[in-house]
Order: sequence, then structure tokens, then C-alpha cells
Amino acid sequence: MTADELRARLTGVAAHPPDAGAEHGDDVRAALHRPLIPAAVLVPIVLGEAPGILLTKRTPHLKAHAGQVSFPGGRIDPDDEGPEDAALREAWEEIGLQRQSVEILGRLADYATGTGYRITPILSLVPPGLTYQPSADEVEDVFELPMTVLLDPSAPRLQRQHVRGEWREYWVWPHPSHYIWGATAAILVHLAQRLRQGSG
Repeated sequence: MTADELRARLTGVAAHPPDAGAEHGDDVRAALHRPLIPAAVLVPIVLGEAPGILLTKRTPHLKAHAGQVSFPGGRIDPDDEGPEDAALREAWEEIGLQRQSVEILGRLADYATGTGYRITPILSLVPPGLTYQPSADEVEDVFELPMTVLLDPSAPRLQRQHVRGEWREYWVWPHPSHYIWGATAAILVHLAQRLRQGSG
């Protein structure tokens, strides 16, 4: 798939916004009885000769989600003008990604997490060859998941784990250096499904 073809397909996905409901994994049942905290993440597609999805690995000393792979993002602050503004602000704070380098395409379906957040993923494009400046407090690494992996239907694996007396399932994406799972993996699965369906 060429860069132009990928851009067209991503634009088609963004042109069909999701409904008002939120997707979620089976780990959120205990959280759904209380109001969810609004959050937003940037889903940046690096649009070059070898396109990829830009991801971060959080530092191991954080209080929440330490060491996990995630998109740049976080909770929506009162001063933010909306999910897009929050995602762009967080991307700047976390990895030094400048707003003018980001082309916003639209939103994917919200995702509810077991930790009590309702995440709005912001689909976007960024050019290749950017230099990132990871925040020493928050980000240990910035890397890409190749688009070829995202578009491979056999790539994500559904794993099961016994937690507090219940079996829970979650998605895992293959990567030689990083373990991609949880909400990040689920959002990637949703994006992959939408891309394989064209713009549907």
C-alpha cells in the first residue's frame, strides 16, 4: 500500500465517525457503574515509505501503567478545548511532538478502561524523520509498530489471564522489543478492522 493509498483509506475511516457508545474490554465491568474520566490519546500514523504507528513506552516509576506501551495522551483538562486539543497537548508534553507537525484526521470509537477512563483516540498523520524529545519523567522510549503488522489479520493474539477469580481476555500485538497490550492494543485492533473494511 502506497502512502497515498494509506492516506485515502485513513481519511475514509475518519470520515465515518463512530457512534456515541464506547468500546471496552472485559476488565471494565467494575468501572462501568461510576462516571468515567474523559481522556484522549493521539494515534499518530507516520506516513513515509514504510508507514508505522507511533507509540511510547512509559517509564517504570510511574504510579499508573508504569512500563506499559501507550499512545501519547492523558486525561482531558478543564483548559483543553476538547479531545483533539488534549491529545496534542499531551503529545507535546510527553514526546515533544509539535502541533504544526500533526494532521488531525478524526476520531475513532471511544474506549472505556478498567481504571475508570473513557479514552477518545484521535487519528492523525505525522511526517517521517521527526526528532522526538521524550519526557524523562514519563516516557522511556518512542518507537513504531509497522503498518504491515497492523494490517496483518493474524498479527494480534487474544490472550486470557485469571485475575481475582475471573478469566479475562485482552489483545496483544507482536513486536520484537515491546509488549503491546491493554487499551492500546484494543484501539489498534479497532483501527486495523476499520482499515481492512475500507471506510466502513
